[in-house]
Amino acid sequence: MDNLYPLTFHPRFKERVWGGRRLEQMYGKALPPAVSIGESWEISDRPGDISIVANGHLAGQDLHFLVHEFRQRLLGYIPPDEKSRFPLLTKILDSRDRLSLQVHPPLAKASALGGEPKTEFWYIADAAPGAQLYVGLKRGCTRDEFIHAMKQGTV
Repeated sequence: MDNLYPLTFHPRFKERVWGGRRLEQMYGKALPPAVSIGESWEISDRPGDISIVANGHLAGQDLHFLVHEFRQRLLGYIPPDEKSRFPLLTKILDSRDRLSLQVHPPLAKASALGGEPKTEFWYIADAAPGAQLYVGLKRGCTRDEFIHAMKQGTV
């Protein structure tokens, strides 16, 4: 039975101090009670956070299983590798406060640091009046100026 159909997955909720409860209102998510949920991981094949199929005859199977069982149908031709994972992590965020600075190194540097590279795509579905998004640094900011600002807490 290798029929792949429009799969849906159970979300994995992440409690965050900057999170809220809007995922209930906006997306009908059944959030755990009395906690601030900042992220709903919709599709994930990360160790410890693998999505579980919610519908159809594959319900209960995890995404990592699907990647290995239906590799070519999900990913196209990629040489077999036991470590292969689904290449996308899809999240819905609810941030009611400022988030931390995120720095994601390129492939060569990430490997040298023992991490993984990360490319992001953001789509803003809703924003409160006055909401802000900071991207990058002020043009012309030098390394020394940045380090000084970090030490002063003014970045």
